Amino acid sequence: MCSILGYCGRDGNGSALREALLQTTSRGPDDTRLVDTHNGWLGFNRLSIMGITEEGMQPFVCRKHAACRVSELAGADGEYVVPDDFETALVCNGEIYGFRPVKEELSRKGYRFISNSDCEILPALYKEYGTDMFGLLDAEFALILYDRIQNTWIAARDPIGIRPLYYGICADGTYVFASEPKNLLSLVRDVRPFPPGHYFKDGEFVCYRDMSAVDAYNPDGMEETAGKIHDLLVEGVRKRLDSDTPVGFLLSGGLDSSLVCGIAARMSDQPLETWAIGMDLDAIDLKYARQVAEFIHSSHHEVVITKEDVLAALDPVIKALGTYDITTIRASVGMYLVCKAIHEQSDIRVILTGEVSDEIFGYKYTDFAPSAEEFQKEAQKRIREIHMYDVLRADRCISVHSLEARVPFGDLDFVRYCMSIDPEKKLNRYGKGKYLLRHAFEKDGLIPDSILWREKAAFSDAVGHSLKDEIAAYAEKIYSDEAFESGIRRYEHARPFTKESLLYRDIFEKHYPGLSGMVADFWMPNKNWEGCNVSDPSARVLANYGTSGV
Repeated sequence: MCSILGYCGRDGNGSALREALLQTTSRGPDDTRLVDTHNGWLGFNRLSIMGITEEGMQPFVCRKHAACRVSELAGADGEYVVPDDFETALVCNGEIYGFRPVKEELSRKGYRFISNSDCEILPALYKEYGTDMFGLLDAEFALILYDRIQNTWIAARDPIGIRPLYYGICADGTYVFASEPKNLLSLVRDVRPFPPGHYFKDGEFVCYRDMSAVDAYNPDGMEETAGKIHDLLVEGVRKRLDSDTPVGFLLSGGLDSSLVCGIAARMSDQPLETWAIGMDLDAIDLKYARQVAEFIHSSHHEVVITKEDVLAALDPVIKALGTYDITTIRASVGMYLVCKAIHEQSDIRVILTGEVSDEIFGYKYTDFAPSAEEFQKEAQKRIREIHMYDVLRADRCISVHSLEARVPFGDLDFVRYCMSIDPEKKLNRYGKGKYLLRHAFEKDGLIPDSILWREKAAFSDAVGHSLKDEIAAYAEKIYSDEAFESGIRRYEHARPFTKESLLYRDIFEKHYPGLSGMVADFWMPNKNWEGCNVSDPSARVLANYGTSGV
């Protein structure tokens, strides 16, 4: 991961902006740079993944068809300014898949590049296509660009929202963009998430791609559908193995992370580095992750945590996340601690994860969907909002430990196709949730059949049922009934409704006072469906949870 900052006005204070940029050096510990464009500022914290030489350091600044070397930007006292004749300056936190043939084509058109960074092609693409470039990218990205010729600032975010971007407006109307809310706290009064699939230009947000939108369902039959799911996910994994630094894998022993690992193991001539985490008392995931690791012959690592580890992690986890959401925080504790171990115990810099699958193929609660139409509406809602929940969790837990998250199930081609599948095929009429995905890999033998057909368990529960229970018991000790009743009255938006949720909200407000609007509301099952009007987001409270947690 890297972090970016863009102050889109002439009157920015360089010292204040540098201090704001330094709030996320964990995202980019290798180098930090703040550049004066003469009409605003661009900042970048670098985590070197692709093109790891000095020439790959951003911002990328271009003169006509020529790129400037970073050393050309150096000024007195370590300050950086762009040359007077530059055309564009850009910072990007992202991975641009398939960039090499694009780079070759741009080189034939006369563009000159000085690094092996995938993101260096972006200023040239902008010069060729303008804002139409965003719809052409196969990427997960957030970027900020200053166009000196048009004297305009542009920002954009990938269609899923896998890479984070936030914005605020200063008192004088100046827009400020950054990777995380903590970059903006000292600069603006209100912070909002940048909408995925949009670009910003001249004060307006324009949608260039809505991944939830489906014009018509594709007519493919069951076997053709399964075949395309298979091939697109395999390709999504293949793209994300391209790295100039070591790659690792989170392995929970559930379906999604196991498939990612199984696919990658089949492609690799070296054992994968897989990591799993669990509670010391009742870790569900560890035993299943171990089965997968043995099957794919990975170099497997287990992290065992205690109640004390969980409680001590709550404050730093919520500070890293910037959310008060119950299920996000529960699931983040395990991910935060396993990524901490990866950072401390290995040289891995890239992590592949299994997020985005549930939003497409369904949760335990979507077994209660009253119709195919309702299932589709729920999937669309989850895809539109995932940047506030599971994707946010993966990004923050991984990036705060100076690692980069890559999400094969978030591959744009994969999501586009899977969202167009007739939802009648996705309904659980097979006695097994996510049947289409399981059936797609039934013949490959990539993972054990017992894992392929294993019932889904929520990550926060599978790390250990005691994780949630210990946090709830801790909150019960902190708040008397009277303190709880008075405490929840402090909050109008997304009012806490349990002592556990009040604990999370109070910690959130300590770090992000008054900014609860960054998240729409609590992630909960659809309360309008019969069987889903529950008081806790955990799948454990649903009637169909069954043997999921065993």
